[in-house]
Amino acid sequence: MSEPLSWQRTASTLALSGKLDRDTLLTLWQEHDTAVADITTIDVAGLERVDSAGLALLVHLREIARAQGSAPLFSGISDKLQSLITLYNLQQIIVSAEKIA
Repeated sequence: MSEPLSWQRTASTLALSGKLDRDTLLTLWQEHDTAVADITTIDVAGLERVDSAGLALLVHLREIARAQGSAPLFSGISDKLQSLITLYNLQQIIVSAEKIA
């Protein structure tokens, strides 16, 4: 069985794990301003599942961080998540830190 969504901030990284879908994203959404304050990386390696609602939240988290003055990159993008990013043509928004390095 999949784990519910959890997140942890360490330094300038927001690490997400578990499932990020329409059923689990509410708690992160409610704390989004604090969760993304001063982050440079959103680590999605621990995510087991992301649906389109979860992908929309990732885009929104990035935009909130940008409005706060940072432009976070994403690390640990799985093949499945990359397929979803490509399907929605979000490659210019969900930018992999691995591709920049």
